[in-house]
Amino acid sequence: MISKVIFPREGERSVHGNVSFNPGYFERALSEANAADAGLALLHSHPDGRGWQNMSRDDINAECGNAGRVFGATKLPFVGLTMAGDGSWSGRFWMRTAPRTYERMDCGLVRVVGDVFGLHYYDGLLPAPKSTKAQIRTVASWGKKRQADLARLRVGIVGAGSVGGLIGEALARTGFEDVKVIDFDHIEEHNLDRLVYAERSNVGNLKATTLADRLQSVATGSNFHCEPVSVAVYEEEGFRKALDCDILLSCVDRPWGRHVLNLIAYAHLIPVIDGGIAVQTKSNGELRRADWRAHTCAPGQACMACLGQYSTGLVQTEREGLLDDPKYIEGLPAGHPLKARENVFAFSMSCASFQMMQLLNYALAPLGLAGPRPQMYHFVGGFLEKAEQIECEPDCAFREIVAKGDNCRYYVVGTRPSTKFEIKENDRLADHNPSPFRRFIKWLSRLLT
Repeated sequence: MISKVIFPREGERSVHGNVSFNPGYFERALSEANAADAGLALLHSHPDGRGWQNMSRDDINAECGNAGRVFGATKLPFVGLTMAGDGSWSGRFWMRTAPRTYERMDCGLVRVVGDVFGLHYYDGLLPAPKSTKAQIRTVASWGKKRQADLARLRVGIVGAGSVGGLIGEALARTGFEDVKVIDFDHIEEHNLDRLVYAERSNVGNLKATTLADRLQSVATGSNFHCEPVSVAVYEEEGFRKALDCDILLSCVDRPWGRHVLNLIAYAHLIPVIDGGIAVQTKSNGELRRADWRAHTCAPGQACMACLGQYSTGLVQTEREGLLDDPKYIEGLPAGHPLKARENVFAFSMSCASFQMMQLLNYALAPLGLAGPRPQMYHFVGGFLEKAEQIECEPDCAFREIVAKGDNCRYYVVGTRPSTKFEIKENDRLADHNPSPFRRFIKWLSRLLT
């Protein structure tokens, strides 16, 4: 991740038909990188170039010749990036393979995250897949190049519930070829009215594995692969698997998972397409309201916390296991979001469609327009709110960690809390005399709502 650009000052570069930098410029940049506990990248341009760029002898000497100094100062590999005249990026790492020996490792993809999602592939490492007969109408909608860009994206679905299952179906049929499904849960009978991929015979099976098998059977791509990851995204393995994706689809309904994905979107520059459904009923069981939304989380756009998709104050509550404690949930005030577990298949279909449209709009960038704005649909009244650009609050902590990666100093992973709550004598006593911590958590949750 590139977090800061250090421009040359007067006298720090020489223009002589070509351009070269002076030692003072390199030393200043290296000093700033070392002070920030960051690595160093060299960016240069090939104005007459088109597409992915090869390297000249001067390019190789400039990068390989300085790789040892960068590694010695930062303990990280030197990164080289080239921009062609048409705006295409190419990149490589200079890896230390032996003392004083550095070898070039080309990147398969340079991803540019902003208002528009830029995808720049090196065909030598990630060749464009051939479209199949099953994709004729899909390819006709946006062309072979855009289809090849989509197909090579590594997409992660976090949450294999009703919305996640529908999104997975859409990805597989659209021609995406590299998908991960991250979900630790099992299929239960009460899920069958909402999981498009599940049958009665699947009750008790892992959601991630069952969905992966389904997608493998319906995919239209010639080399489709779906990896099931049967852990939570806030566990170390799930977190690292999410970091191995180019874009993530958030289909979770708990604060801890959203908190982790929020950090990934900004600290690690992996865009997150989030969505959610809220249903409220009257005391007599009649529908009061049903709303669902979708939005893209990336630098320059509001994060999930600022959009109100989750409360950061409830993340620790979930880590303590209280959100799986029936006694704690019962103690929440009427109408609390954590009590709203209702959902139906039709609402999930619409929400999943909204998230897919956000993904396609962001990745395809039709007419070069900026990415999609947050969308909110109200079932009661049947209207879509006007999409507007929303930015994070001025004091939002996620604004300060953009592109900081593991150096963001936020530690969001942990162990999945136990879901077993047995009633014991001391538990009954605790109910009558709750601990100060439990009283504080209940007070805080009411305050935040």
